[in-house]
Amino acid sequence: MQREFTIRSQHKYEMIDVTDRVAAVVADAGLEEGLCSVYVPHATAAVVINENDDPNVCTDILDALAKLVPEGTWRHDRVDNNGAAHIKAALLGPSETIPVREGRLLLGTWQAIMVVDLDGPRQRRVVVTVR
Repeated sequence: MQREFTIRSQHKYEMIDVTDRVAAVVADAGLEEGLCSVYVPHATAAVVINENDDPNVCTDILDALAKLVPEGTWRHDRVDNNGAAHIKAALLGPSETIPVREGRLLLGTWQAIMVVDLDGPRQRRVVVTVR
């Protein structure tokens, strides 16, 4: 089963928790055991799994990415000034796969599924496949 939904970021850099929406797709699929893939078909966005209970974790991740990949020094910036966003998205990756057990996402207590927008604000598609 495959479903899509959209999200809209409000800032240039933002981590958006999509765990509840992904969990709803898994519940609708009625699958007891399997895998859930979460994918964003965008070159300047990514999907990560990490803590979202403390908002400082998301801020720290975005700050670390800014230090690792500074703005304004990339050849692609001559095209549309978002070279750093492409590099950050490539480092993080466009998807994550989560096991499904007993009809639920097998996430740890503090884990959440987040879309990382690195070139917002934008509307982003999220593709969820459950098998």
